[in-house]
Amino acid sequence: MREKVEAALNKVRPLLQRDGGDVELVDVDDNGVVKVRLKGACSG
Repeated sequence: MREKVEAALNKVRPLLQRDGGDVELVDVDDNGVVKVRLKGACSG
């Protein structure tokens, strides 16, 4: 599951970086809950 989430984030990451932000995968739990951290311009 974690690999699929990383692949999805890698698709949107360039768009976020273009606007001065980024996204970091924090956790994927056993129930499929995904936690991410928005960085840079996306952090607010």
